[in-house]
Amino acid sequence: MRARLIVLLAAVLLVAAFAALNWSEIVRPAPLSFGIFVMDAPLGLILLSILGVTLLAFLISSAHMQTVNLLDNRQHYKELHAQRELADKAEASRFTDLRQHLDAQMREIHQRETTTASELAKAMAQGQRELRTQLELMNHSLGTRLAELESRLDPRADPRNRPSTASIVS
Repeated sequence: MRARLIVLLAAVLLVAAFAALNWSEIVRPAPLSFGIFVMDAPLGLILLSILGVTLLAFLISSAHMQTVNLLDNRQHYKELHAQRELADKAEASRFTDLRQHLDAQMREIHQRETTTASELAKAMAQGQRELRTQLELMNHSLGTRLAELESRLDPRADPRNRPSTASIVS
């Protein structure tokens, strides 16, 4: 844009300098034919006026195009901003949904852990009860066998050499 403006100003200055140097020739009347009639008029001044009108039309057209371009850019910026806000809202919504999903998963995992821990505690308690029961059964069985062995040893043994039950149990 700036380079175009510099070239345009340089061209206008060159035409103005040329017109200033040759002003007497530019305003000198000459017979001109307009198709239907012939008239004496300064040809240089007419051509210079046409060049000025063309330059003015170009400047107006350029200003109009620049204004339209700026308005379009502004409209695109507004639409882009609206789309960006919509995308940000959608992304925030997705993050919220993801957070809720993760929270639900964490609650479910926590519930599973709690359930598993309580089941494990129940299983451990059941295992301990079974172990105590087995130990009691083994103790009872061992006591019964010892009593049986003692009763077998009693008739055969001499009462003087007989060991006491306290020393066998210990």
